[in-house]
Amino acid sequence: MRLIAKSVVALGLLLQIALATTVVQAQAQGAGSPDAAALKAEVDALKALVPSQSHAMADVDYHFSNLWFAVGAENWPLAQFYLNETRSHLNWAVRIRPVRRLSSGAQLDLRPVLQGVESSALASVQSSLHKRDKNAFEQAYRQTMNACFACHQLAEKPFLRPRIPESPSSRMIDFQPTAPAK
Repeated sequence: MRLIAKSVVALGLLLQIALATTVVQAQAQGAGSPDAAALKAEVDALKALVPSQSHAMADVDYHFSNLWFAVGAENWPLAQFYLNETRSHLNWAVRIRPVRRLSSGAQLDLRPVLQGVESSALASVQSSLHKRDKNAFEQAYRQTMNACFACHQLAEKPFLRPRIPESPSSRMIDFQPTAPAK
């Protein structure tokens, strides 16, 4: 499912590039500016192809859950991979929908919220991985989940309560570290 969502996003980006190229070529050939209504319709069609924020957040769930088990197995390179993927997909989620409208009519800008999570909780997770400190990692992981829940509350989604995963999201990945090459 994630592959389909990413493929749709890639297709949307390719279509946007193709549209921009067509506009530039038409202007260069002196064909005048394209019909604004037609361009708006094409942009709206492309926007409809972008997945919802929940798709990116499902990926965050996958990667952040697997991070827990990678550290449990002391597979530090795999843990770093999952932390990097978590960060990447959090940023993708915020790019998909940077501002949420609240029930009060106010707008919640998620960009500074994410920036705060990245510079505090996720930075603590990174530090614990660098030190290979499982105790510090557990504290930082819980801190990150609290920060995530705080964001969910700000976005009026208090029913989205993160918890320590009970099993890995992946049934296919071996979490045990690779033996060093001799």
